[in-house]
Amino acid sequence: MTAIVIIVIALVVIVAAVWWSRQKAVAHQRNQLEDAKAEARRWVERLGGQVLNLVGTNEAAKQALADAAERHGAAVSQLDQARTAAQARLTTESALEGLYYVRAARIAMDIDPGPELPDLSGQRGAGSVTEYREVEVEGHPQVASPNPTEQTPHYYPGGTVAGRPVPQGWYSEPWWKPALVAGAWGVGSLVLMSALFGGMAGIPAEAAYADGLGAGGDPGIDAANAGGDGGFDQGEFDMGGIDQGGIDMGGFDL
Repeated sequence: MTAIVIIVIALVVIVAAVWWSRQKAVAHQRNQLEDAKAEARRWVERLGGQVLNLVGTNEAAKQALADAAERHGAAVSQLDQARTAAQARLTTESALEGLYYVRAARIAMDIDPGPELPDLSGQRGAGSVTEYREVEVEGHPQVASPNPTEQTPHYYPGGTVAGRPVPQGWYSEPWWKPALVAGAWGVGSLVLMSALFGGMAGIPAEAAYADGLGAGGDPGIDAANAGGDGGFDQGEFDMGGIDQGGIDMGGFDL
């Protein structure tokens, strides 16, 4: 009888210990979520204030603020749906990306860009455009610049898109958006990346020579000529049937 009582007591102690451990884990996760959501909310509110109070005075600033407003809308939705700390941190990332667009708009309008922002995920590894470069691919001009110009009104803060680094800089067209929509890059986009970034200081090899293009890869693209006349023949490239979200890239089909 005594042995049975001891076993029962031991089982009760074990069950209580497991229950207490689980409660502590749940409380810890709840605290992590609350802290992450509070941090995300701070950045979302900061972005919202900037979007409401700024008006673009030129094409580059207007485009950057439109992108900032889009990221703000996405961040608000993400914050409402966040159920884990990881999801809340993704909200913070969206808000920070929007603030980079705001910062770009301020730079385009020649006003104080404000304080520095934390790095975005993959931003440093993607590098930055360090020189003005204009190339022609399949008869279509594409321009990249470290600064906003009339030819480069589209800003990207830098980071990883569909597994590929896209450098921070200003561009004539948002050629990375089809990959955001489809979640994959077409071969034509990889050729464009090689043309725009090949041999440019501050650009990692992964962006300049995607999948070996121009770096000894079999397509035979000479990266040394990437910034030249852009004599790439893309007529035979198969884009794999990727739906690019209906984005018209102005005559250059990515």
